[in-house]
Amino acid sequence: MPTFESRTIRSPFPSAAEVEANTPPQRDRSLDFVRLFSLVVVIAGHGIMLLVTVGPDSLIFGNLLSESFALQASTWLLQVLPLFFFAGAAAGALGWRRGAGWGAWLMRRAQRLYRPVFFYVAAWIVMLIAAKPVVPQYVHNAVAGLSIQLLWFIGIYVVVLAFVPALARITRASQLGFVVGGLVGGAALIDAVRLNGGPMMIGYVNILVWLIPAALGVGYVRGLLARRWALRIATAALGFDVVLVTAGPYDVSLVTIPGQQLSNMTPPSLLLAGHTIVLSCLFVVAAPWCARAMRHARLWWFVAIGNRGAMTLYLWHMPALLIVSAVSHVLGHDRSTPTQPGFGTLLLAQLVAFAATTAGLFVLLQPLENRPIDRWDDAVAEVGGVRNIVVGAVVICAGLANLLAAKWGLAGPGVWCTGAAAAFLLLARLQTRVRRTDDAPLVTFGVEQHLKAARRVGHDPADRDGAHSYCS
Repeated sequence: MPTFESRTIRSPFPSAAEVEANTPPQRDRSLDFVRLFSLVVVIAGHGIMLLVTVGPDSLIFGNLLSESFALQASTWLLQVLPLFFFAGAAAGALGWRRGAGWGAWLMRRAQRLYRPVFFYVAAWIVMLIAAKPVVPQYVHNAVAGLSIQLLWFIGIYVVVLAFVPALARITRASQLGFVVGGLVGGAALIDAVRLNGGPMMIGYVNILVWLIPAALGVGYVRGLLARRWALRIATAALGFDVVLVTAGPYDVSLVTIPGQQLSNMTPPSLLLAGHTIVLSCLFVVAAPWCARAMRHARLWWFVAIGNRGAMTLYLWHMPALLIVSAVSHVLGHDRSTPTQPGFGTLLLAQLVAFAATTAGLFVLLQPLENRPIDRWDDAVAEVGGVRNIVVGAVVICAGLANLLAAKWGLAGPGVWCTGAAAAFLLLARLQTRVRRTDDAPLVTFGVEQHLKAARRVGHDPADRDGAHSYCS
């Protein structure tokens, strides 16, 4: 008779006990929680807000926010991406060592950040090329335009990371107040120019608004913001935002929608600046409670695993949403307007399918985020002088190219911007490659120390900022 071997199906993830054992005791788990929380809320918001209208020769992606003032007001709860910048800058400040080369440091951050982006963009290029002969042109154009829209976030995040070494010099509360106050004042000045007939393009200087949560994140890890003061500042900033909307020229929506007199998001506005202060200070108040909750092994497991594939989760939720929308269309159930019959039921069903599809893609693809890419993830040489500045500037240019590409997607100028981003990253990588000669030692910045520390705590040695790896 045949015999059957019992086989153990290995989970793609470590157990909660393994994650707990491999987490350094001094780690601030509240930062990991808020990083993942911010992404999950944004993803859920996208799932709720997307409307799809298909005509005989058109495919239009709409936004549920346009249909309701109450939903626009809800963006004050749903627009939580500032918390990601808060946590990212806080972690970056902890990892920065004075005297390190700025350009090489930024390149190491870019290595980890861009690894999942390469796979994502490559997959979209292949899918769009394969789909072009078999789908109508209007469908192809609409999907191509949406394909890499999410990369605006990557571009802004690179710019914020570039400022972290400077922000890490903040050591006193007065310095923190000066930096945040200066950024708020600058945003107000730029908005005044825009509102009084100045060139609208000047508004993009306000991408520096994203440095506000970054500065507050540095202040948090430095212990410069007491909880009682954080609550007072959050309350004052919220009141300031309410006045800007009720008595000023600002629309309530913190997400760009058609018809806005002044976008609060693209580019950022003074209202968004105030909002980043509210969220950041409220997190400072809630941080001890978050840290306490993260001491529960099962909750920490979810947060740790989610952070390990955070960029995979963020990037691939958009294809998941498009897949669900396509299947719904084939089944004859487009979600086009909130006034259509059965809208609530359809929304709930699509959200369940969206969550399941996103989770499936996460399980399938997150290993790619944690697997070093040959040559790209090689050790980064410490460079100095002008070369150090050039490397940092080139990485920033890559981020800005991604930001521009997001406007068009993988179509028209977006293709050229995406190619430019890749070229800038290649140049930065070539400028920081380690050169070894027969009689010269290998020179890198802290690589050996990093590997030893990684082995000691069980971290992934490829994770330069320690932000995603808990379970090797």
